[in-house]
Amino acid sequence: MTVTRTKPARDTVLYDGECGFCRRRVANLRTVDLRHALDFVSLHDARVSRDFPELSRDRLLEEMVVVDTSGRARGGAAAMRYLSRRLPLMWPLALLLHIPGSLPAWNWLYRLVARNRMRLSGGCHDGTCRL
Repeated sequence: MTVTRTKPARDTVLYDGECGFCRRRVANLRTVDLRHALDFVSLHDARVSRDFPELSRDRLLEEMVVVDTSGRARGGAAAMRYLSRRLPLMWPLALLLHIPGSLPAWNWLYRLVARNRMRLSGGCHDGTCRL
């Protein structure tokens, strides 16, 4: 786990704001974030490189990263596990994601979906995709 020098005021979700699939997943997270506990920032926002230089652009293009208020950065399946504990509407998912010994399988599944996000989303229709 990476620790960033910046400790955000709220847990911060860093995602690819130019990816339609990613934007839809973030829209889903916004919907279940009833307490508005999260900030959502596109990796393309200048604040990301300024506030979180410890996180490489390549990593941020490969996986969603959540930086908690202590500066701990979790990516991919570990980020989803973390969010499933923070957002009450995701608690049923937490039961599955926290089965002992299951993180390697969730990491594999996350990477599979991330690599195929363009195909899963039906391709790029708005001209912003650069994969």
